[in-house]
Parts: sequence; C-alpha cells; structure tokens
Amino acid sequence: MSRPLFFDLDGTLTDSRPGILACMRFALNAVGRQPPPEEALLRFIGPPTHQAFRELLGSDDVALNTRAIAHYRERFSTLGMFENSVYPGVPVGLARLRELGFRLFVVTSKPEVYANRIIDHFQLRGFFEHVHGSELNGARSQKGELIQHVLTREGLTQAAPWMIVDREHDVRGAKHNGLRSAGVLWGYGSREELERAGADVLFETMPELVDTLGI
Repeated sequence: MSRPLFFDLDGTLTDSRPGILACMRFALNAVGRQPPPEEALLRFIGPPTHQAFRELLGSDDVALNTRAIAHYRERFSTLGMFENSVYPGVPVGLARLRELGFRLFVVTSKPEVYANRIIDHFQLRGFFEHVHGSELNGARSQKGELIQHVLTREGLTQAAPWMIVDREHDVRGAKHNGLRSAGVLWGYGSREELERAGADVLFETMPELVDTLGI
C-alpha cells in the first residue's frame, strides 16, 4: 500500500535563507524601513509572506504591506529564489523513499508558482507527484488550510500522510488536520521550537528520516 509524505520546501528540502533574507532587506529598504539584524529576520523564514511583513513593518496598513510584498517579489522572482541550495542527502533520500513505495508531495506556504520553479530549477520534479502551495493573493498560505486543501485534492484520508517540516507553524497545521509530523533539525526551527509545537518525531539527518519512516 502506498504511503503519502508531505514535504515542506524552505528549510526542509532547500536552504533558501540567503535569497529570502536578501529579498526581505530589499523590500524593507524600498519602503523606507531599516531591516533588523539577520538573527531577527530568521524567524520570518517559513511563515506566510503577508503575515511576515505585517510583523516586520509593525503595521496593519494594507497598502504598505502590499507595496513591501511587491518589492520582495520583484527581487525574489528574478534572483532571490535561486539564491538557494538543496540540503545534502535530500535527492538520495527522496529517491530511496520512492523506492520504498512512498508517494511524495511538496506542501509549502510559498506561492505555488514559485515553488514549481524552484523544484524544477533544482531538478527535484521527478520525485514528487504534485507541488502544492499558496496563491499570490495569500489564499491557502496558512498551513492548516493548505493541508486540508491537499488532502481533499489528492483524495487522502487524514490519518495517512506524515508532514515533514522544520517550523512550529507547520507542526500546528499538521496537528490541526490530524496528521503526524516529523521535524527536521537541519532547517530553521530549533529542537525546542519543534518539541514545543508537538512534533511526533525529530530527525537530525535525511538518512535517519528515511531509515525510520521506511521501516
């Protein structure tokens, strides 16, 4: 019987930190705001872009938020998404999971149009049945809402998939939908963050994940 796995993208399959942080700085400078230090920016990798910029700008001004996101995407769509790299062991691990009978899906809060380009750029397309993401207008950017959409779209029962993630909002989205979650410690979330959110299991490396889930 085939077993589905939902993989997050940023911090799970690829290290997108350089491009995302550069695009955040670019956007904040463009709207006249001083970017915070890098360590303060790190927690905004993963959550939906609209949510991140509301916090970064310290404002609920819709027009300001929209302008900042437009500047972010201006740089991200041409340069930032490729300032990125696949984590060591990921392609080999994905290939092994496929051999073991898993059905693999990308499930990311990133807009689907960008997620597809990134998956193609890094030649990961052949491992996944489908890539699911949010819309540019912010629809399905909340992980719980997105997971619910994917379960329905793919005709999967709630108990079947695991969600492979690196941040607490991903774990909460999985739990909201009755999914088990595996936290990866090579991404942007700490062990403490993932444990606090209630991840069912944590993995230090991709080979460890494959060996454990493949049993």
